Amino acid sequence: MISNNTTLKEEFKIFYKEHPTKNFEDLVEKFAIFGGVGWGEIDTSKPSYELIEKLILKDYHYIRNDVSDITGGAPLYHALLSAVAMGDGKTHSSYKRAKLEKEVGDNAISELVERGIIRVEKPKKEFTSWSNNEKIDNKLYFTTPFLRFWFAFVSPLFKGIRDGDYTEVKKRWQNREAEFSNLIFTQLSHELLKENFAKEDPLVEISSYWDKNAEFDIFAKTQSGKTILGSTKYTNAKVKKSELTRLQELAKKADIDSDIFVIVAKKGFSSELKALKGENLRLLTLKNFAKLVE
Repeated sequence: MISNNTTLKEEFKIFYKEHPTKNFEDLVEKFAIFGGVGWGEIDTSKPSYELIEKLILKDYHYIRNDVSDITGGAPLYHALLSAVAMGDGKTHSSYKRAKLEKEVGDNAISELVERGIIRVEKPKKEFTSWSNNEKIDNKLYFTTPFLRFWFAFVSPLFKGIRDGDYTEVKKRWQNREAEFSNLIFTQLSHELLKENFAKEDPLVEISSYWDKNAEFDIFAKTQSGKTILGSTKYTNAKVKKSELTRLQELAKKADIDSDIFVIVAKKGFSSELKALKGENLRLLTLKNFAKLVE
């Protein structure tokens, strides 16, 4: 039922083929919840919570067994997975949230990576000198969107769900719904940029970037050696020129020379920002995600 051996792009393409729609906002939001699982028919135009209750909560006992088969069912693993799903994914904060010592957490991560449930991404900050060197946490990511949803909204609240009371789940979803698709939107943006640069100047790496001074949703290197920095904005407002200024200032702060800036936005851009679009500034929207399902 749950796939954890396909790439995110493959999962997104499969999800689109199983639930075709021209509304990519609906598609991304439902993929963030249900992606990586064969559900049969899903009407992606319906409200997310309605589908969550119908397809997940009412079938909790069956799905729980399926998830436990993948994770091994250990409470320690489930506590850590919920910490990753609810937090920023950084190892230190995840261990703290799950109340785990570093050694115990590290061992659990090794097992969960081995099982194909999560992957570890290392920071991209380059070593400059011992005096400037600092310990920066790795980040942990789920390999399957549905498992991230499960460990954020279902596993921690299982007692009520088990007894048929979905009140806590509904409340938590209402509080976090607006932000929950952000991560998947960023990860799909990485896949889109791989496609966009494939002929022009293929990407040799792409990820997010984080250090003590700055964070970028997009950090990439091209085959010719160019550096790309960018942000993803999953909001209902058009992105303004100030976002480009923010990226430029952050790049200086992080001491990164960026050749190209990229902004991927859910709702598009102001006229002032669109006027700056060119070789050194790439602007993409949800409409461009159609390229991922061709």
